[in-house]
Amino acid sequence: MESGKLKCLVESHSTLGEGPLWDQKEKCLWWVDIEGRKIHRYDPVTGENRSIEVAGRPSTIVPRESGGVIYTMEREVLALDFQTAESTVLARIPEVGSEVRFNDGKCDPAGRLWAGTMGSKDGQGIGALYCIDTDLSFRRMVEGVAVSNGIVWSLDHKILYYIDTFTREVAAYDYDLESGDISNRRVAVLIDEKYGFPDGMSIDAEGMLWIAHWGGAAVRRWNPMSGELLNSISIPAQQVTACAFGGEDLHDLYITTATSGFSNEDLLVQPRAGNLFMYELEVAGVPAFSFKGSVFLTGRVGALPPGIEFLSPHS
Repeated sequence: MESGKLKCLVESHSTLGEGPLWDQKEKCLWWVDIEGRKIHRYDPVTGENRSIEVAGRPSTIVPRESGGVIYTMEREVLALDFQTAESTVLARIPEVGSEVRFNDGKCDPAGRLWAGTMGSKDGQGIGALYCIDTDLSFRRMVEGVAVSNGIVWSLDHKILYYIDTFTREVAAYDYDLESGDISNRRVAVLIDEKYGFPDGMSIDAEGMLWIAHWGGAAVRRWNPMSGELLNSISIPAQQVTACAFGGEDLHDLYITTATSGFSNEDLLVQPRAGNLFMYELEVAGVPAFSFKGSVFLTGRVGALPPGIEFLSPHS
C-alpha cells in the first residue's frame, strides 16, 4: 500500500460517478454522474463542488485547448458553457438501436478525442471505440465492444492501452501519433475475477497503469510490460469506476464510485459509496491531453462513415 491517506472529498452518493479528469489550466477536476445526469466541477483549493444538470447521460468530459470543455452524452458530442449550463450539439452517432450510448474516453497526445460506446445490457458486444478528430470526423477503431472503458497512452506515445470491461483485459495496441492508427492488438494485463472488473484507467509518470475495479472495492496499480499487480488502494465502495491524477504536482489520485443497482441494505453497508475520493500518492501522474479542435465549425468537415451525422452549432 502506498503511503498516504484516503479522503472523501464530495458526499454526492452518485448513482454512477465517472469520468474524472484534471484540468491543468483551470486547476479543477471535471467528473460526471452518468445516471444522475450531472456534470461536476471540483475545486481542490476551496473544496467547492459545483454541479449542473444536463438533458441526458453525460459520460466523458475533456478540456478544449483553446478554452472551455466538450463532453459526450448518449450518442452526441457537445460543447459546454459551464457558467450558463448551455450545451451545443456538435455531432451525433445514430447507432443501431437507442440502447447504445457513449461511455468512457480521453484525448490522445495529438488532441483527438477517443470515446467508446456500450449497450444497455451487460455483455451485448454492440459498442465500438471511436477516434473523433479535431475536425469532428469519426473513425471506428475497435468493433464488437461490450463496455468501452479505460484508455491511456504510453509515455512515449507509441502504445494505446484500452479496456473493454467484460474481457477482463487491458489490451495494448501499437499507436501512430501522426495518423492515430492502431494495430497489433495484444493483452498487456489480464485481470483475475477475484479483483472485480477493470473500469476506468490512468497512467503514472513511471508508465504504470492505475485501474479502478468495478466490484473490487479498490484501485490497483499494474505493470503493463509484465502484467504484474504492483499495488492496491482499498476504497469503501464496491463499485469503483475511474481514477485520474490531479493537483498542483499531479500526486493526487481522484477516484469516482457508484451506487448503481444498490438496495437500501447495500447503502447501509456502504454509506460512502457513490462519493468522490482522493488519495495522495508518492508517484506522480502525467497531464491529461486536451481537445485541439474548434467547436465553431459551421458545416460538415472531413469524411464521416455511414451513420455519422455532423451538426452545425447553428442548426
